Amino acid sequence: MRVLHVEGGRHLYGGAFQVLHLLRGLHARGHENLLACPAGCALGEAAAPVARVRGLAMHGDADLLLVPRLARLIRDERPDLVHLHSRIGADLMGGIAARLTGVPVVHTRRVDNPEARWLVALKYRLHDRVIAISEGIARVLRGEGLPPEKLRVVRSAVDWQRYAGPGDRAAAAARLGVPATGPWLAVVAQLIERKGHRFLLRALPPLVAAHPDLRVFFFGQGPQGPDLARQIQALGLGAHVTLAGFRDDLDELLPCLDLLVHPALMEGLGVSLLQAASAGVPIVASRAGGIPEAVRNGENGLLVPPGDVAALGAALAALLADPARRRALGTGGRALMAREFSIDAMVEGNLGVYRELLG
Repeated sequence: MRVLHVEGGRHLYGGAFQVLHLLRGLHARGHENLLACPAGCALGEAAAPVARVRGLAMHGDADLLLVPRLARLIRDERPDLVHLHSRIGADLMGGIAARLTGVPVVHTRRVDNPEARWLVALKYRLHDRVIAISEGIARVLRGEGLPPEKLRVVRSAVDWQRYAGPGDRAAAAARLGVPATGPWLAVVAQLIERKGHRFLLRALPPLVAAHPDLRVFFFGQGPQGPDLARQIQALGLGAHVTLAGFRDDLDELLPCLDLLVHPALMEGLGVSLLQAASAGVPIVASRAGGIPEAVRNGENGLLVPPGDVAALGAALAALLADPARRRALGTGGRALMAREFSIDAMVEGNLGVYRELLG
């Protein structure tokens, strides 16, 4: 089977990393991958051993010229189907290009942002199948009028064994430039408003009073960085909160954490939650979107209402005071990832959709 994958993201995290997992799995099963992505992007470089990479100009949702660029590529390469992986212009423009060339098209939806019913009716008419990466996203799509016969659910995956090694706290502390002592918390997410970093900042003062050596890391980058820096200083948290930027060594850092915090208001599923659970790190997260599929309350973490600062603080305080419970939740997370979020299951799920579509 020859599949053309289209991904507009430039950075190798989140959805783009899921695409890489899929490309590797399909290649290992003898299928041929073509990848259209922004020229010179990190995904293209990582995928080169398992896909023929075509770097294209991709300028976002308003890039109308992406249609003829992709249509030309489809006519040249003649794939059996096109799989659209991102919303950065690829979902709409890629759908039009596939329709113009008469090639079956699949779109993976990774976010639970609501869309207008008229847009759903118009855009998803272009796609033969829509894959939601969580039941939470599937509920949103069904509620917006997507025909059930087009919708399939294939959960995101994690290479859980990669994150399951023991952490070296001393080495991590040296790398991050902080003391190795005290509880370590982290948020692994883009620095954007809907990820909810501000709720954690507001919950921190009483936690810092109870744990004076508490350290909190915000791993990620994004436009909210300067505003978060101002909030940290205004709350007097400069000695406790570190804006650590994007990291490519999370497999070494996550096992050193005591807790992962994910106070997002919206989330399709949350790859960082899968990574942390694989590392045996208990999680405190919002009960939003697809998060409850990755964080089972009482099994590998605690869930709180989105935006509820008091509930978030209470959950963190309870786990910081109970190391035995943290260990139990961490063990539960590793078992959950191995059982339900394997890369093999994700690859086979996508292949099942391809085979169904192609007959």
